[in-house]
Amino acid sequence: MRSYAELDALALREETVSGRRSAAQNVAECFARIEALDRELGVFLSTERARAEQRATELDAGRAHGESAGALFGVPIAFKSNFCLEGFESNCGSKILAGWRAPYTATVAQRLVDAGAIPVGMTNMDEFAMGSSSENSAFQLTRNPWARERTPGGSSSGSAVAVAAGMVPLAFGSDTGGSVRQPAALCGIHGFKPSWGRVSRYGLVAFGSSLDQISPFARSVRDLELAMQLISGRDECDATCMDLDALQPIVPDDEQSLAGVRIGVPREYLPASLPAEVAREVRAALAVLQRLGAEIREVSLPHTEYAIPCYYVVAMAEASSNLARYEGVRYGARVEGSGSLQSMFAATRGAGFGAEVKRRILLGTYVLSEGYHDEWYGRALKVRSLIARDFEQAFEEVDLVAGPTSPTPAFALGERSSDPVAMYLADALTVPANLAGLPAISTPCGFTSSAPRLPIGLQLIGPMRADARVLRVARAFEAATEHAQQRPPLATGAAR
Repeated sequence: MRSYAELDALALREETVSGRRSAAQNVAECFARIEALDRELGVFLSTERARAEQRATELDAGRAHGESAGALFGVPIAFKSNFCLEGFESNCGSKILAGWRAPYTATVAQRLVDAGAIPVGMTNMDEFAMGSSSENSAFQLTRNPWARERTPGGSSSGSAVAVAAGMVPLAFGSDTGGSVRQPAALCGIHGFKPSWGRVSRYGLVAFGSSLDQISPFARSVRDLELAMQLISGRDECDATCMDLDALQPIVPDDEQSLAGVRIGVPREYLPASLPAEVAREVRAALAVLQRLGAEIREVSLPHTEYAIPCYYVVAMAEASSNLARYEGVRYGARVEGSGSLQSMFAATRGAGFGAEVKRRILLGTYVLSEGYHDEWYGRALKVRSLIARDFEQAFEEVDLVAGPTSPTPAFALGERSSDPVAMYLADALTVPANLAGLPAISTPCGFTSSAPRLPIGLQLIGPMRADARVLRVARAFEAATEHAQQRPPLATGAAR
């Protein structure tokens, strides 16, 4: 029998339903791995073992009495700490919410629980999802399981490492500018950002409301497809959720054939400045897609160079608005000031927010202020429209676009922490899909040849609502390669 860490969510569910495993055994082995690896990797901000064990016991008892098994029956899962699960601590990686336990459950989390999944804890993240390396967390550093002195990416760093290290087969994060795809690429797993509005955001703590999208991590594309079938679809609690039925993947007659699929490669995504190892592995991945029958064409997304400045104006403006509620009255651990209400606000926010969050609030407030709104925010919205138009024009010629997920492999922890602009550029190839609201996946496509051996991700982006198409091409690529089956040495050698 394969070990817990070797099974994806579907395989684990199948073994549990068949009786070869029990939900209680899955939870025990999940926490054994957490205990073996978490101190070294810094994945979880909080765990709920007693709740998970109780849930497993209830599932096993129900199954023994003939109850039907859900699509994730007995599968442990983890959530980024900006999700609300009733009774779980949802601190968003911030001191200002330390100890805050959600009074209700996010729609996505409830749908997963209803399918038989077992939440085990909340994972580390850059504070309020603002960061690309885990270094902005107020509580701890998360390390890459392939090389512990390297970043796992961010902001959904803990959820990515939980999957890569075999702690859980399925975890969930939020992707505002690449916060799921970038860490998926750097950790050698799959991460999928749905079309904006495909998945309900009810119960997700907001960062940038027009950009945020709940997104899954997995070790197989079929697990991503299953997750999307469960979490997508209309929700009366979220007025921005598209009025669509749950996602149903495309199943062609020949799952590995990509005959007739046109894949565009933006020249802006493979510049001469791209590291040679990244360019080499991405071009090799494109050759695989071509061997599977896809037609590879060069396309152009000319406004790509403006994506980062555009994103950081829009995202900071929305962040300054969304984070105004954390002032020690409605939300946030109150710090008394000199006696006035304003001094209390200042003391609470000064002590509770980290440097990056303060920077973004201040810049967001500035670009929304009188006299600067049109000059900054209004202009950024116009550029956002141009970026979306670039994609629309490209999709008149191709079915998907492809390129690297991250401009570089995992960089060293501390390497960019003193240079915010260098850190922001880590998301240069992921933010365009968020600005345009498009579905996108990062799938493992190779490794660096120099030590340490680090994963490289291929990004596939599709038109709005073409989520199933993106997943279908990623599944064909996964079946034709072995990149996604490789595991970090630490993950394969611990808690077997």
